[in-house]
Amino acid sequence: MTALLGRDRRTGASVVLVLLVVLIGVNAVLNPARLAPAGIFTTIGLVAPLMLAALATTPSILSGGGGIDISIGPMIGFINVMMVLFLFEAGIDSPIVVIPLVLGLGALLGAFNGVLVAYVRLQPIVATLGTFLLFIGLTPWIMSQPGGDAPEWVLRLGDDFALVPVAFVGVLWFVIYRTPLYRYLMAVGGSSKAAYTSGINVARVRVFAYALGGLIAAVAAIALTALIGSGDPNIGQPITLKAIAAVALGGVSLAGGRGGFIGAGAGALVIFQLELALTSTQASTFMIQMIFGIVLVLAVLFNAIVGRRR
Repeated sequence: MTALLGRDRRTGASVVLVLLVVLIGVNAVLNPARLAPAGIFTTIGLVAPLMLAALATTPSILSGGGGIDISIGPMIGFINVMMVLFLFEAGIDSPIVVIPLVLGLGALLGAFNGVLVAYVRLQPIVATLGTFLLFIGLTPWIMSQPGGDAPEWVLRLGDDFALVPVAFVGVLWFVIYRTPLYRYLMAVGGSSKAAYTSGINVARVRVFAYALGGLIAAVAAIALTALIGSGDPNIGQPITLKAIAAVALGGVSLAGGRGGFIGAGAGALVIFQLELALTSTQASTFMIQMIFGIVLVLAVLFNAIVGRRR
């Protein structure tokens, strides 16, 4: 864990932590109920989908080659609808059945993006834009309006057990960090040519990165379903910009090979606290989106400056 923290500090995550502390202080004044002990699990349930979406976006970026999966937001919405409509509404609500099926669907969708990038050799932005549009069109076709009900065990993941989805992904990443897969991922992201000459199968590593992102997106879909308690065909798309902004803000290099989950998670917390503060000041939706865009540009610029200095 110390090594993970050290790596994130080297990528500028300490700046994010300072921003996070400042914003928490602001929200402690504007929204004291959100930070009160009685409401802490509710707050975690609110931020969990965004944090998991940021973590789902991270592996493809770390794999380099301009890798960025912009379909993560709509993918989360698509999995949410599929889970509610074809599992819960069909009477299949046992976590022993639901969780493996949902995680498998997410990994499969992510791997499909990875194949388009690594084997079909489409530009990542083009490949994932295609699936972005596919999910946006397919999701409302499957479920035209919000509906359905989540079982009790899912709803509890948005309240009393809100930490479970995030903790699951944290443990998963820690396990990967302890295996050669992590070194392969960072090597490919740092220089795919050097990794290839070292005997690393670059294509397989990139497919793994996108599949891992899809699996984490499935966890995010479960957390999102726990938060809203139903299926919603329109809820996934707005997550994309926030997730990318969180990753960039967390010090993950968009060129690949530098950064980690701790920084991305901290970036998501900053975005959430920023949105909470803006909402408390009654800022319009357009103003909030504009500020997110400014944050994204500044975060990318900061990463570029840090990268050049290194």
